[in-house]
Amino acid sequence: MKKVFQWETIQKITEYISDGLQIVDYEGKLIFCNRKSAMLDDIDIMDSLGKHITEIYPSLDESNSTILKVLKTGEPILNLEQRYTTYLGNEINTVNSTIPLHDSRGKIIGAVEISKNITDMKKLSEQVVDLQKVVLGSEERFTEDKPLYKFEDIITEDPRTIKMISRAMKAAMTDASVLVVGDTGTGKELLVQAIHNSSNRNNKPFIVQNCASLPESLLEGILFGTLKGGFTGSINRPGLFEIANDGTLFLDEINSMPNQLQTKILRVIQDGKFRRIGDTRIREANVRIIAAVNEDPFEAIEKGNLRRDLFYRLNTITLNLNRLTERNGDIEVLTKYFVNKFNKKYFRNVKGITKEVTEIFDNFSWMGNVRELEHVIEGAISLIEGEWITIYDIPEYLKGNKKRIDNSDLNLRKRLSVLEVELIEEAMKVSNGNISKASLLLNIPRQTLQYKLKKGGAKN
Repeated sequence: MKKVFQWETIQKITEYISDGLQIVDYEGKLIFCNRKSAMLDDIDIMDSLGKHITEIYPSLDESNSTILKVLKTGEPILNLEQRYTTYLGNEINTVNSTIPLHDSRGKIIGAVEISKNITDMKKLSEQVVDLQKVVLGSEERFTEDKPLYKFEDIITEDPRTIKMISRAMKAAMTDASVLVVGDTGTGKELLVQAIHNSSNRNNKPFIVQNCASLPESLLEGILFGTLKGGFTGSINRPGLFEIANDGTLFLDEINSMPNQLQTKILRVIQDGKFRRIGDTRIREANVRIIAAVNEDPFEAIEKGNLRRDLFYRLNTITLNLNRLTERNGDIEVLTKYFVNKFNKKYFRNVKGITKEVTEIFDNFSWMGNVRELEHVIEGAISLIEGEWITIYDIPEYLKGNKKRIDNSDLNLRKRLSVLEVELIEEAMKVSNGNISKASLLLNIPRQTLQYKLKKGGAKN
């Protein structure tokens, strides 16, 4: 009775997991299937139990079934992309992990397979790649669809940001790899587009890929392309390195890319060569790589999110985009810019923001940075009836700052930033400018201190 209870409990638990789960016996016959897997594969659970896996999936056989391979070899297969057709004719793409089951004597008694459905995600990503091929296949079409932003489109009066833009202009004249560091919403892609537009590749492809938006197996195929038979059900398809040939490939949030894939990116940067998945042919990659991270790169290295060797290869030129609250005077100048922008878009005649709203903006943390400020202004102008944006026109979450405007500044991020600068300056003073000694006093890696000094704010 106890065993029955345990098995029923396991069955109930598997109904609530988001992935498909199947268990087969040593002959390859289905003995368990959760609801998610049945929905994914268009099968009736009760009708399928006891049937061989190839009866349920007519497109699979011993040569391409991960379950049958594991039963034969006894070795697990992890995170393998698979494409197959259900008995209703629907094409499915999954990432599978298949694990053999053994008895107490080590004999294989079956296998369990966990499947993550990536069908919609793969279709969408492939459609994007195909669309980029179409757009870039014609010089006339490409001229119309080239990146919109140039350096003069970057609105700032902050001295450190102006200095960074000057470095970026010089970087545009080279083919060196560039690493852009900045929080979400600081304008990383805008800066990268400006670099591409000012480079000698400006009439060639500009491709953007967010590395955090796709699982590893899918991202690798999107970047490098696939060869028919490279994995189960794969087809011939070029990757972004081929599509971006002679142009610029912008890899955003590269610190979210799995380490194994970072190694392959490093190899392409170093050698200028790559292979499609499943291919033996070596292809040339005349592509300028610009990458971006949304955290301190040395902290990303310490946490294992960014390979040290890849960082040093990308670190030929590093451009730091400061948070909005760290850019002197830019909240005011950007507010005026966005008011003018959305006046034109929504046919309004808004003069600006009231003094009360100005104080709220100046004291707000702006976690979403410039992008968040833009959205706040757009939302206000799209609904406003008067000539000035008042406290009644901005989101409620901003108004929480009103109670502390007349008191001390309680903006945690701003206060911590100021404290950090003061501590670094004090440590550098005590150590007589010795970075190694100062890093020990601050209990942070030497490279992190170098990065913070180079970024600006603290006096070396």
